[in-house]
Amino acid sequence: MRPLSATEIEEAASKIDPAYRNSPLMSDTGLDAVLGVDLSLKVECLNPIRSFKGRGADLFVAGLDTPSRIICASAGNFGQGIARAGRTRGHAVTVFAAENANPFKIEAMRRFGAEVRLEGADFDAAKIAAQQYAQSQDAHFVEDGAVPSVAEGAGTIALEMTKADFRPDIVLIPLGNGALSTGMGAWFKNIDPAIEIICVVAEGAPSMKLSFERNQLITTPAADTIADGIAVREPVPYALECMRSTVDTVVAVNDETIIKAMRLIHRHLGLAVEPAGAAGVAALLADSERWRGERVASVLCGSNMTPEQLKKWFC
Repeated sequence: MRPLSATEIEEAASKIDPAYRNSPLMSDTGLDAVLGVDLSLKVECLNPIRSFKGRGADLFVAGLDTPSRIICASAGNFGQGIARAGRTRGHAVTVFAAENANPFKIEAMRRFGAEVRLEGADFDAAKIAAQQYAQSQDAHFVEDGAVPSVAEGAGTIALEMTKADFRPDIVLIPLGNGALSTGMGAWFKNIDPAIEIICVVAEGAPSMKLSFERNQLITTPAADTIADGIAVREPVPYALECMRSTVDTVVAVNDETIIKAMRLIHRHLGLAVEPAGAAGVAALLADSERWRGERVASVLCGSNMTPEQLKKWFC
């Protein structure tokens, strides 16, 4: 598999569906005062799938030569991106999700035209089922975090920041399968290697953090967190390989701090962001002295929640 390319990221900016491009870069002086930093947040939840995943998914599908059946596994947001891109660009899509996957995200994937199959106790079990099904059907399997174009599509978020003349000291990026972290990291490190790229995992889903720190693939028995978008227990080898040149550090935050971050974002920006999307702000809350006075960027990378979750976390 080829390494990630800043040139490909720049070219991707004109290939991705315009519905995903040029998302707002927001800040708030009240939020800065609470966190003790100069914070800018890229808002990736105001597009048709309410998630950054549409960028990489659309770029991947745009690169397919002929109409085909695409198979993937998803907690919900990547599946929405593939489903919408498949419908737009003439490909059939089947998404495998866990039996306990977010019902709001499942309904959205089906609404965008995907066949959704619920198999396995968690995302990684659903991924195994998807791989096996793709082999049996001779279909095209795509794994989030394991394909250069998916990460490079996500990297256009960082490109848009720099095109707006924004240069952070530190970038805090939610880390699940790794496409967002490696794509954004590849662009920022190309622009200025001194920019510190810090990934954020949930304490209950530490496999990518452990694997990065120990330089070996480490699978955990479970991924126990409310942040389903970063609930990974089996690391993605390609993403970890890319992280060696695109990421400096990985930190972990607990679910309680994630909820505090979600409420803080809602109070100051009026945005209801899902748990994974608030992980970067949660890291600022968890270790405020570490970041104090820095110019920080993060990504509000999704906002797909059930009515019950909205009531529980925001009311």
